[in-house]
Amino acid sequence: MSWFESFILGLVQGLTEFLPISSSAHLRLTAAFAGWNDPGPAFTAITQIGTELAVLIYFRKDIVNIVSAWFRSLFSKEWRGNHDAQMGWLVIVGSLPIGVLGLTLQDAIEGPFRDLRLIATTLVVMGVVLGFADRRAARDETGGRHRVANQRKTLQELSIRDGLIFGVCQAMALVPGVSRSGATISGGLLMGYTREAAARYSFLLAVPAVLASGAFELKDASEGHTEWGPTIFATVIAFVVGYVVIAWFMKFISSKSFMPFVIYRILLGLALFALVGFSVLSAHAAESAG
Repeated sequence: MSWFESFILGLVQGLTEFLPISSSAHLRLTAAFAGWNDPGPAFTAITQIGTELAVLIYFRKDIVNIVSAWFRSLFSKEWRGNHDAQMGWLVIVGSLPIGVLGLTLQDAIEGPFRDLRLIATTLVVMGVVLGFADRRAARDETGGRHRVANQRKTLQELSIRDGLIFGVCQAMALVPGVSRSGATISGGLLMGYTREAAARYSFLLAVPAVLASGAFELKDASEGHTEWGPTIFATVIAFVVGYVVIAWFMKFISSKSFMPFVIYRILLGLALFALVGFSVLSAHAAESAG
């Protein structure tokens, strides 16, 4: 991998990680369109550490409060009813599905799941799901001519059941094209949570999953032929760009619809179907990377 490739891929990772459009799909597609080798799941997992560091810094107050309250709740009954302590347990519970499925489906993640036809399918299908969830949330928030607005749930109302559902939605992002934030935010909106609550829990839930995945891939990469210079450079780029994007995205969702992302996903998926269907692009393009 050249330094230019690592710069572009790091930029793509930072730009797409927090948006509901799938960073893994865009890394895969960038390599395919440019004629580069597929950066692979190891590169994706390691560069995601950079974007998760952006989450740690942006949500540092929330994370410090959650970790502190959670540890105190282990030794003091008085803290067990604290919302931050409960959030700590809910993040752990919500992380279980992706941990189990990530280990179970590792071979598929590194192979069949990277087929461009599957990525095109998930881009379109999850785009439709996100659009439906967004429209439903909008109806609840604004009401209508003959109906009143419905109060949507906040993180204060997050339950173990809902945390597990969020976790299952996050685990769907093991398939490139689904999008971690897109799946979890869609799930949250369909369960009746506000856009801000769904996005905030989505980002908090991603921290242990991504850091664990990155650490796992670091172990394997150290035994292989990873080009560490370009990979670290891409991770730094992803961190800087990711921080800017997450700050913008949290402001965006407070008053805007997800429809621009829905339209983008569907158009990209259909375009990818056409390119593969007319043999302009192979379904397995750029898969030669190890």
